[in-house]
Amino acid sequence: MSVHPRTQTLTRRHSPLADTFFQLKVLNGEAVADAKVPPFAETIRHAGFEGGILRPTRIEIFQVNVGKLCNQTCAHCHVDAGPDRKRENMSKETFELCLDILRRYDIPTVDITGGAPEMNPHFRWFVEQCRQLGKHVMDRCNLTIIVSHERYRDLPHFFAQHGVEVVSSLPHYSARRTDSQRGDGVFEASIEALRLLNDVGYGQPDSNLKINLVYNPTGTFLPGNQEALEREFKAQLQRKYGIVFNRLYAITNMPISRFLDYLLESGQYETYMQTLLDAFNPAAVAGVMCRNTISVSWDGYLYDCDFNQMLDLKVSAPGKHLQDFDLEALEQRAIVLNQHCYGCTAGAGSSCGGQVAV
Repeated sequence: MSVHPRTQTLTRRHSPLADTFFQLKVLNGEAVADAKVPPFAETIRHAGFEGGILRPTRIEIFQVNVGKLCNQTCAHCHVDAGPDRKRENMSKETFELCLDILRRYDIPTVDITGGAPEMNPHFRWFVEQCRQLGKHVMDRCNLTIIVSHERYRDLPHFFAQHGVEVVSSLPHYSARRTDSQRGDGVFEASIEALRLLNDVGYGQPDSNLKINLVYNPTGTFLPGNQEALEREFKAQLQRKYGIVFNRLYAITNMPISRFLDYLLESGQYETYMQTLLDAFNPAAVAGVMCRNTISVSWDGYLYDCDFNQMLDLKVSAPGKHLQDFDLEALEQRAIVLNQHCYGCTAGAGSSCGGQVAV
């Protein structure tokens, strides 16, 4: 395994332009000599997608990344979120633009993510407004935010009051493996938060309040079978901690942001990309999340998915901002593809809702 000499001098910067420029150079094979992975568009063309073009089905999920501010700094975070990302936080004016679109169009689900979305000062107001519009609301909660400060301890009650579906990352049912990815003490805090959510009805068999956990590997391998992982997580969390939940979503680590740093620093980038290529599954392409989702950044720009957002690969439609939102044009656009798309189509596939192919 060799690394091109240019990777020894290329380092990611924390300015958005320098950071995305570096990542795209790596993904496009300009910085790593031995990453001989064919263009993703070429691969799906051979799989039967005419012209190597992927198009949406219907936009059913309005995913809003409200900012990069977070109480944690996780090793594999594709958002590069953390306590220092205070400036990248969605304003109330941008939230209003989101609500205007949700009033105008029949998009049934609002998927709120971050960072820790709950740290945005307008988060609760936005949830309330979305629910008043009759939208199904999902919150991607890192769990530890609930017990990080007294101001957040009522979040389980707030979620329950508004029927919010909670989606939370938990890399493993053991403290060692969870903390190795997400930081010391994260597992213990997550268990405490899960108990609080269970106490208000989340995950209980007689409740409509749903909490789903997200698993992603702690290393450079693909996740195992989602159903088997779910059975194992449920048995272990119930037996050891009395925790219950609804579903487990298995998600592949994407070769971008902090995980890309790890791959390069450990000399595993080429091997990991080859792993994704070897596991390419044509059946997974049809179900990837970019086909029924539009992703909105904290500053109101539009992307095909949250991963494209982190690479600043805006939609190919004429309107690239909430101010120019055109649902018809967005549903006819060609989805912007790059090499990281192999992560969503490897094995059983991967999306914000877990695997996409049987």
